[in-house]
Amino acid sequence: MSKEWLNRVYVCTKPFVFMVFLQTSYAVNGLVVKSALNKGLNHYTYSVYRSAIAAFFSGPFAFLLERKIRPKMTISIFLKIMLLGLLGPVLNQNLYFAGMKLTTATFTAAMFNMAPVITFVMAWIFRLEIVKMKSLHSQGKIIGTLVTVGGALIMTLIRGPFIQFPWTNHHTLHHQTSVNTFSTQDQIKGSLMITASCFCWAGFVIVQAFTLKSYPAKLSLTALVCMLGTLEGSILTVVAERANASIWAISWDIKLFATIYSGIFCSGCAYYMIAVVIRERGPVFVTAFNPLAMVIIAVFGSFILGEKLNLGSVLGAVVIVVGLYVVLWGKSKDQNQQDEQHCDGMKTLVLKDNLVESCEKTSDDHNYV
Repeated sequence: MSKEWLNRVYVCTKPFVFMVFLQTSYAVNGLVVKSALNKGLNHYTYSVYRSAIAAFFSGPFAFLLERKIRPKMTISIFLKIMLLGLLGPVLNQNLYFAGMKLTTATFTAAMFNMAPVITFVMAWIFRLEIVKMKSLHSQGKIIGTLVTVGGALIMTLIRGPFIQFPWTNHHTLHHQTSVNTFSTQDQIKGSLMITASCFCWAGFVIVQAFTLKSYPAKLSLTALVCMLGTLEGSILTVVAERANASIWAISWDIKLFATIYSGIFCSGCAYYMIAVVIRERGPVFVTAFNPLAMVIIAVFGSFILGEKLNLGSVLGAVVIVVGLYVVLWGKSKDQNQQDEQHCDGMKTLVLKDNLVESCEKTSDDHNYV
């Protein structure tokens, strides 16, 4: 096997490997943070500490590895980074985990499958995504969007009987009845928070796609987003919690582990990987792997946290995944079409170059004669 072949395999598989690693990290994080929330973790301070750890983790790598390629900072770039810090580390995380606190880790992960569709709609609005109304695959993307929204409504409004898995008996590892008995009011409130979180995450991915065009230093962008997210999150926490200083206390328990783990893997590593994949495959591809996290959380959440799924949640999750993959089918057809057009363009350029070289050679031969 030649180095050229290995390099080609690496380039082709890198976006998929990054996204699978990312969704696995998110799934583990969802279970750990849900357990920490049940034990009193404050989502405001969690978001601040997570962003601070991510900044400390990615900062040295950005300073050493991107010293020569880091673009000059401008007011426009700084404002975009400020917006990224607000959308991702502050609004998305606080809304997501506030919604999780009112529901379950599995329900939250399933609802978050709306994010790819919202990302697609926003990418379409900002012309990062091509939609041709007469094209079959573009119609598929629109239909998939509507189906996904319908699945989210099913999850929110329909409950039904609980579904018992073989491993969800009375001997679950950490059986927590409070997790399984959230009210309909909590479910609706949590659903609204998670939906708002999806919009924030989609906005984060779209703004990052624009920011990378003028600031392609991915590690530096990650560090700056986390630094500003720490500052903005601290201001939000002070305003929301006011004089409650006890929420800032840190102890050696699951809450500290959740913060460190998510800071390193789900912010520090994640934002960098997302930036890499956005540059190669676009913003919609980044959010396409969300169902993987849902499956992992559904299995281990029922086993570790004693969570139970009701019929409405399962039906809604299935509808969301079907709608998501209809959107992705249309997206893949677009990608294939763009690749074919790129190849045709390259072939045309090569033919033109060969024709010019041939003409120049013929001219030189005539001049020589």
